[in-house]
Amino acid sequence: MIREGFQEALQLLLRLDASVLDAATRSLWVAIVAVTAASVCGITIGLLLARKQFSGRTLLVALFRVGMSVPTVLVGLLCYGLLSRRGVLGDLELLYTTWAIVIGEFFLALPIVATLTHGAITRLDPRVAETAQTLGAGTIQRAMTYLCEARLAIVLAVLTSFSRCFTELGIAMMVGGNIPGRTRTLTTATALETARGEFASGVAMSLILLAIAMLVTLAIATLSREPVEATL
Repeated sequence: MIREGFQEALQLLLRLDASVLDAATRSLWVAIVAVTAASVCGITIGLLLARKQFSGRTLLVALFRVGMSVPTVLVGLLCYGLLSRRGVLGDLELLYTTWAIVIGEFFLALPIVATLTHGAITRLDPRVAETAQTLGAGTIQRAMTYLCEARLAIVLAVLTSFSRCFTELGIAMMVGGNIPGRTRTLTTATALETARGEFASGVAMSLILLAIAMLVTLAIATLSREPVEATL
């Protein structure tokens, strides 16, 4: 069954099956939009947490660290509560739309980017800040210096959050509803097709997920080796 499933899956991919491509395109679009928004907010938050002293800072750092390991079904449940008719954002009627999945994945990626950015900037050589201050750099210039020095770790944080968003299932299922042609993603389609006995379609979509995950992992591994190779 597994061999035949892989053979049929390859045929679906080679002939560019419409349902597979639709789910793959939507998954990529949702993950890119969510991670982009989370990166803008998360990098800013991580920078502030690393360089600003204020009341409650330690608690915020701890909450963001906890947020990195929150199950996706819990994030989906909270987003469902926000977007349902009785929720705070119910009037926007976003539930069971692609934007609902984007919002859920935004909250999934935000703590990852913020926490890893905070850690990267905190671990910077103290001389970076001292040199920037000595040269008379303003607030924005110092911030850009910190981000530039920690750019590799920040890129890794963004790639890590993208990998988690692209392969998650709970949020897409709970707030997206797995509606064909509207909110169906690779993960929800894989679960549905396999449950219906369409093993080949499920395998085809899983292969795409695997390929994207491998590319992201390869990028992370390559970037992680860069400082070592540079010193050699």
